[in-house]
Parts: sequence; structure tokens; C-alpha cells
Amino acid sequence: MVYEPILIYKICTENEWRQLLEKGRFSGSADDLRDGFVHLSAAAQVARTAAKFFARRSDLVLLAINPERLGDALRWETTPSGSVYPHLYAPLPLDAVATATPLTLAADGRHILPPELG
Repeated sequence: MVYEPILIYKICTENEWRQLLEKGRFSGSADDLRDGFVHLSAAAQVARTAAKFFARRSDLVLLAINPERLGDALRWETTPSGSVYPHLYAPLPLDAVATATPLTLAADGRHILPPELG
């Protein structure tokens, strides 16, 4: 049996993805820098995150991340709404990214997510 780690996700812009490719690490978006950590999502949270914070944006890339490569800088924390989200208190290293998928928009403006995310 082959062990597959459970993945977590980061929605970023195409420009942020290019920066990560060029520098080998990503310190975060303006929101991440303001909050002091890189915002991430569990698989079940991606659709809600995309709709709430990235509605109708067509310049996005969904990064699937291996959390085992993030070490102790990854923390699961409860938000004021009571949800538990993964937060990364360090730059995101390129070698933690398993896949990068461009997010396209459906006719209704919602993002089309990979099948494994429903």
C-alpha cells in the first residue's frame, strides 16, 4: 500500500504562483502578511474560501500542499466563526507544493474545482 498524505490548499493569484516558482518560497498575499501567517484550507473548505474571498476572479491557481513538508510552522487554529483552518507561520516552500491547478470560472461565476474537491 502506498501512503498518500492528506493535502491542504492555498488559493493564490497567477502572479503569486510565478513568484513562488522564481523564489522557491512564498511569504504570502497582502492578507497573509497583514495577519501574520499564510492562510490555507482543508479540502472541504476550498469551495467556501474561493467563493468568500476570491469570487469571480479569473487569475487564480489552486496549490495542493503536502502538510508534512511544513513542519511545526503549520498550525490548525480556530477562527472567530468557530471553523478550524490550517495556518502557516513561515513562507510556503515550493517543495511542499504537490500540484498547481489554474482555476477557471463557470458561467455562473463560481470556480470550477478539481473533482477531488467536489
